[in-house]
Amino acid sequence: MLDISLILARFLGGFFLIFGLLFILTRQLGKTIEMTEDKSFVIATGYITLLMGLGTVVLHNLWVADWRIIITLLGWFTLIKGILKVGFPEVIHKQSQMFKAKQSISTVILALLGLWLIWMSFS
Repeated sequence: MLDISLILARFLGGFFLIFGLLFILTRQLGKTIEMTEDKSFVIATGYITLLMGLGTVVLHNLWVADWRIIITLLGWFTLIKGILKVGFPEVIHKQSQMFKAKQSISTVILALLGLWLIWMSFS
């Protein structure tokens, strides 16, 4: 049976790698950022984000001094982002505008983080 850390690293790694590569190839991140102007879109995606973050925190709240801390931190960041999206969608819109200028860097970082998580889960 696989350890929950390995399962989450493979799941999140695959998710980040796929979306990072898709955003690099399609330049869709800018269009997604523009969608944050619609509060109902932000709130709807906020529920999904909140559930993913809460699930990760419940299953993997390990504060250890190795690579697995990244999964715990991602879980907490995702949970907090979900709460902000549901409760304060205008904050998310302002925050997303900062990433608009740096979207190329953000997509590469997302893909590399995904690749690293996958690598760590198979090492």
